Amino acid sequence: MATFPSDIYTEPEPDPDTLANLGPLRPMAGTWESVAGDDKHPVVEGTEQNDFVERYDLQPIDPQTNGPQLFYGLRYHTHIVKPGEVETFHDQVGYWLWEQATNTVIMSLAIPRGQVVLASGPAEPDAKAFELTARQGDETYGICSNPFLNEAFRTIEFRMKVSIDSDATWSYEEDTVMRVRGRDEPFHHTDRNTLSRVAPPLPNPMATADGR
Repeated sequence: MATFPSDIYTEPEPDPDTLANLGPLRPMAGTWESVAGDDKHPVVEGTEQNDFVERYDLQPIDPQTNGPQLFYGLRYHTHIVKPGEVETFHDQVGYWLWEQATNTVIMSLAIPRGQVVLASGPAEPDAKAFELTARQGDETYGICSNPFLNEAFRTIEFRMKVSIDSDATWSYEEDTVMRVRGRDEPFHHTDRNTLSRVAPPLPNPMATADGR
């Protein structure tokens, strides 16, 4: 069980430069693209596989505090389409956060289908690979869905593995475990991709104001 200081109000003095304090998230900052994504999801006949094109934008935000807690992070938006199409296949927003005091990575995920996830995992500041998890019903990191999704396509676990391949690429593998109505076994909805940098990150507002 986590322990917290008796003083839950006093805030630390953060470094204005978020990019210098992102730990294992630092190589992910910037704008990324790929035309080689792979998705497997449930359909009436069983499983459908789709290739996809992805643009993933991660920009540094100003340091965030909860009393003594301090986060450095990236605000992100990922937009996915099928090859040759313009209709949105998947849209997702949220934050990647790094808490140096506990060596913890946190990722929030919100999609416009009425579902949110808060996943976390341990990582060293210089880690080139780490894994985040969330489970339905957990009080701290968990999964929340609208009534239809919860009844028909209930997400019971989310797992995301991240690999920093180089300064110019990073990869992820996601496994969203679902209880699909009418099926006896859990379904593993999987997504994977390797993204290449197409633009560097912009400094966070506080760093810009500080003249960096």
